[in-house]
Amino acid sequence: MEPTKETSHVVELVDILLREGVVVAADVVVSVAEIPLVGIQLRLALAGMTELTKHECFAEWDDTIRGREDADAI
Repeated sequence: MEPTKETSHVVELVDILLREGVVVAADVVVSVAEIPLVGIQLRLALAGMTELTKHECFAEWDDTIRGREDADAI
């Protein structure tokens, strides 16, 4: 008996991530001999454009792109 691989779980996960969005935050400190040399703060926001524009992220960019599409349609 061989295991089956269902891709529907991956599709559901991607759908939820794009619909709801997720933010991942990480802080990294590089140290040598217990002396901190470099500190890095990373922030990643992953969401669909509908969700991002609802929170006014990339709103100006989205308007610019949609304006170009409207101009090209004329």
